Amino acid sequence: QVQLVESGGGLVQPGGSLRLSCAASGSIGSIYPMAWYRQPPGNQRELVAAIAPGGTTNYADSVKGRFTITRDNAKNTVYLQMNSLKPEDTAVYYCKLSRTTMSYWGQGTQVTVSS
Repeated sequence: QVQLVESGGGLVQPGGSLRLSCAASGSIGSIYPMAWYRQPPGNQRELVAAIAPGGTTNYADSVKGRFTITRDNAKNTVYLQMNSLKPEDTAVYYCKLSRTTMSYWGQGTQVTVSS
C-alpha cells in the first residue's frame, strides 16, 4: 500500500505564487515516475507536469515557464512551484505515483486564483 499526502494549496491573487508538496509513504520499494495533474471546474483531469526518477521533466504548454516540478528522492516527495498564477490555473491538483502494475493518487488540494 502506498499513501500520497498533498499540501500547499490555497487562495491566491493573480500573479501570486504557491508551492505544492506531495509526500509518498508505505510500501514503495523503489523510485518511480511521479506527476501532478489538475481538474478545473467542469473540465477533464489533465497532466500538468511529470518527473522521472532521474530528474527529467515534462510540462503542459499552458504552464511551461511558470511552473517547476522537482523531487527529493530521499524524502519520497515531489514539489510543484507555481509562479505567475492565472485564474485559469484554478483547479484541484492531484499527485500521482506510477508503477508498472498500479498507479496511486492523492486526495487532491484546491488551488484558487482570484481577486
